[in-house]
Amino acid sequence: QVQLVESGGGLVQPGGSLRLSCTASGSIFSGSVMGWYRQAPGKQREWVASIGSIGDTNYADSVKGRFTISRDNAKNTVYLQMNSLKPEDTAVYFCNRLGYPFSWGQGTQVTVSS
Repeated sequence: QVQLVESGGGLVQPGGSLRLSCTASGSIFSGSVMGWYRQAPGKQREWVASIGSIGDTNYADSVKGRFTISRDNAKNTVYLQMNSLKPEDTAVYFCNRLGYPFSWGQGTQVTVSS
């Protein structure tokens, strides 16, 4: 069973940057389309970005131009570089496979506040 562990969150001022990491156990990772999601307090979980097995990427309009998703298949890890952070980016961030999700990890908290 694949386990996902997210890390890299924290408290940052508006305009700041953070880099999130998600490491998956299991060799199935390399062939999977992986995505980042986020859930703000009182809101449903939403898709943020995704990356295919060959590096093709897609982004939600709300983060396009500010966030960059990448992956290292050798390390079974997917990253999310977040720049120009805004208070509305505050949420718990999760990663998972698109279409056929694994069990959800604990996520990592991102708080953007002055």
